[in-house]
Amino acid sequence: MFIRTLKIKSTVRAKTKTGLVSFCAFTIFFVIGWKFGISPIKESLETASTNARFVKQQLFGLPQVNIPSNYISENQYDTDILHYDLSFDLYPEKKLLIGKAVITGTFKDSHLHTLDLNLYDNMKVSYLILNREKVPYLHEGTRLSISFKNEISDTFIVEIHYEGKPKRMGLSSFVFNEINGRSVIYNLSEPTFASTWYPCNDIPDDKALADIHITNDSIYTSVSNGVLIDEDLIDGRKTTHWKILYPISTYLISLYSSEYVNFQDYYYSNITNDSLPLEYYVFPEHYENAKKDFEEHPQWMEFFSKAFGEYPFMKEKYGVAEFLWQLGAMEHQTITGIGSNFVSGRKFFMDIYVHELAHHWWGNAVGPKSWRDIWLNEGFATYSEALYDEHLAGSDALKSTMLSKYQDNFTGRLYDPGDDLFSQTIYDKGAWVLHMLRWEVGDSSFFKILRDYFEKYKYRSASTNDFKNVCEEVSDKNLEKFFDQWVYEGDDQIMVNLRWKIESRKNDNVIVRIDFVQLQDRYKEFHFTVELQFIDKNGKHENTLFYIDEREETLYHELKFVPKNVIADPNHWLLAEIAVSQ
Repeated sequence: MFIRTLKIKSTVRAKTKTGLVSFCAFTIFFVIGWKFGISPIKESLETASTNARFVKQQLFGLPQVNIPSNYISENQYDTDILHYDLSFDLYPEKKLLIGKAVITGTFKDSHLHTLDLNLYDNMKVSYLILNREKVPYLHEGTRLSISFKNEISDTFIVEIHYEGKPKRMGLSSFVFNEINGRSVIYNLSEPTFASTWYPCNDIPDDKALADIHITNDSIYTSVSNGVLIDEDLIDGRKTTHWKILYPISTYLISLYSSEYVNFQDYYYSNITNDSLPLEYYVFPEHYENAKKDFEEHPQWMEFFSKAFGEYPFMKEKYGVAEFLWQLGAMEHQTITGIGSNFVSGRKFFMDIYVHELAHHWWGNAVGPKSWRDIWLNEGFATYSEALYDEHLAGSDALKSTMLSKYQDNFTGRLYDPGDDLFSQTIYDKGAWVLHMLRWEVGDSSFFKILRDYFEKYKYRSASTNDFKNVCEEVSDKNLEKFFDQWVYEGDDQIMVNLRWKIESRKNDNVIVRIDFVQLQDRYKEFHFTVELQFIDKNGKHENTLFYIDEREETLYHELKFVPKNVIADPNHWLLAEIAVSQ
């Protein structure tokens, strides 16, 4: 998921390594609400700078999303759903959904006598059978509990008929909306709101295959995950059948239905020599803009396939559908939803498109074991933006992108962030942790880590500890401290006073004394490798690495010239504020 607003400061806060320069800043927030193309405000900003990152900043400030502790029962962790066959009959005038779900699964514990699923109780169940027999059930709150007498040691099939007006909860859930007098129906279920519109085992780790059948008036194009199988027209109502060939988490199952214009492109793989359709569904008034904005998808896909491994849904498609969630975009598997405000025709929001495509490796193919591991989705997709910028324009672009994602007050932990699933910490600090991991293990190991992690957990789910284990296996390093200070426990960043002086002279050389004092108050002692650049009066310089593993530490370094200045972390590899003085 990508969330966007504009944030403009009258002055720029500089992250320096010779000291900390802070400016009083007047901050203006603009609500993105222009109706056509690009707003005059945004156009003037784009004119002011060719690099939009200097005039716009991600703000991951969504309301907290509370997941009730009793949302998932113990029985649900012992349930393995294999397949969903979902039918949705849509009536936009009434904002009514009539649904049928045929769910196939197994129990890890054959001694269970209750099948628990999630379904909000405003969606009224009218018919339910389990293995072709009517059985008692209790539908209350967000849980549908189905009872049975005999143990089920093999697969079960439960068929549920229901209808209702879906509650709009969380970030959107399921929405009946309009644009210019035309109906637009869509969903955004992350994290735990798939059950507002269909019954499911709403655990991200329980992936399944699926068939989706969407029925609406014949004027509407209905889009979902996977591949299009067929369309049937009966009495002015059109049923569209989509088939999902790869395992999918419940929150990624999607539905869009509107009077879309559809156009297509292709990605041609240099790895497998296969072609993949790129399917785009946009509002008619945005067709020309979308053709311009979407045209770089093949290049993005080629880069990520080379960097991480082949696009993981080659038997299906990659698609983009326009919807009316105006805070950003959502990485529904093989059919990303893009807010209509972000189809400008000016290529102003390419980072959003890159971010959502990257999720098809990080979040979709490799899913989170639980919502405690959400940074494995968002931190990875955010760092993927930086990697693509580096690919396009080199190391300076990497530095620029990472500095645009830098702040000195990330709060909360990466792992198990509670209700703050979509905070800036999860996105931007998550990206910084990967950036620092790359610095810690080196480029060769880092990119092998990404490829091995992807290959090992593709079409499955991974935990933070799973990722840590791959990192240690590939790098042959003990990363316990790294993950403790940046992921599991530490919610601070490195704060250091660095003082240096010429301690003595030795023939033509000088001995420099360097005192490090860590100042952060929420984490006692960071261990890290820092690069120092020593510069003489003529600009000659030497870069040297130092490993810091104490809160207060004094080191000595011999130079063949007299330094005039010292810069800490000149290439911006650390999430750190280092004030340098002599």
